[in-house]
Amino acid sequence: MKKYFTLALLLSTVLGFTACGSDDEETRFNEAANLDYTEENAQQWANYMVTVSGLLKNDAESLYNYWTNTNNDSYPTSYANIFKSHDGTEYKSALECVAQILDGCIEIASEVGGSKIGEPYNLWTAGKTTEALYAVESWYSWHSIDDYTNNIVSIRNAYLGTREGTTNKLNLFATPAAENSLSSLLAAKRPELDTKAKEMIQATATAIQNITPPFRNHIASAESRKAMEVCGELQAFISDELKPAFTALYAGNETAYDRIVETFVDNVVVPTYKELKEKNAALDKVVNDFKAQPSNAAFQACAEAWLEAREPWESSEAFLFGPVDAKSLDPNMDSWPLDQVGIVNILKSQSWNNLNWNEGQSEEAIEKAQTLRGFHTLEFFIFKDGKARTIQ
Repeated sequence: MKKYFTLALLLSTVLGFTACGSDDEETRFNEAANLDYTEENAQQWANYMVTVSGLLKNDAESLYNYWTNTNNDSYPTSYANIFKSHDGTEYKSALECVAQILDGCIEIASEVGGSKIGEPYNLWTAGKTTEALYAVESWYSWHSIDDYTNNIVSIRNAYLGTREGTTNKLNLFATPAAENSLSSLLAAKRPELDTKAKEMIQATATAIQNITPPFRNHIASAESRKAMEVCGELQAFISDELKPAFTALYAGNETAYDRIVETFVDNVVVPTYKELKEKNAALDKVVNDFKAQPSNAAFQACAEAWLEAREPWESSEAFLFGPVDAKSLDPNMDSWPLDQVGIVNILKSQSWNNLNWNEGQSEEAIEKAQTLRGFHTLEFFIFKDGKARTIQ
């Protein structure tokens, strides 16, 4: 999962919230946060953008290949086959796979309410307004609310076994459930529970969409509190009602559960990761085009491509298990918050090796590298105040 717990360390170090801080450190942090693209740093800026977009492209391709490629060293039979066969390699039954799917839904509902919205909210209400602002994920692009809603879309997709486009977030059920899905099985066996599940998923997405954008300007609003509450209710419902219901229904429905797992992989996971791979390849191309010929229009194209590439990632967060977790691709691609001072240091030094890591390094060194790359580092270079940057 993303490194939310680094926030206090980063900010206490550079903003002087503890006795260890200094005016010089606070100045460096503010300078980094307000850095602009200029004629003097243009080449270094483009080099950093291209390096990060290339890493994102590679990570997205690796993730797709881990799930689909039968000839890689880590998963010789592909992770899709491991999950669908549940032959004891990692999962012993379709029920264990269904439990994993539901656990992923529980975890992302908790993260959206408790961390993504809840952490900034708690910091703000405690009077730590600067810390609260920097705790808001995707605040350079002002895309936080749609990001969080797309996380709920990932729950919807896992439950219905189909992929809903992220354009109509106030009607997530325009596309019906797959025949072999958690939703369809529950609709046949416990229809009242299936109806409740759909209502709660939609209510959660709607509550998040009801926050006035950008979220960083309305952190402590009544709408933010409501969104936190319904996320918590959805998390509790999946944990306390849905998961026990599917456990109870397993006996006598083993074949149906096998098909549900297959549908989840084939209709949801693999197509989502395929789109992630394709859109990050497209993003990388646009960023390279920017480097070749920088302009305001090229910055705008990068911003649009970033938003496109971001959607399949956010709508995958209900299934952050398997290779995305084991290979640390989640923090590689989506660590937050950023080490903005560290990013400026890399911008100046052009030391790209500092963005890479290996398993022999310390956890601290790995996390340091991951806060210097990924979606949000690229967001920092492309966006400012919710808009594409411009040539100064």
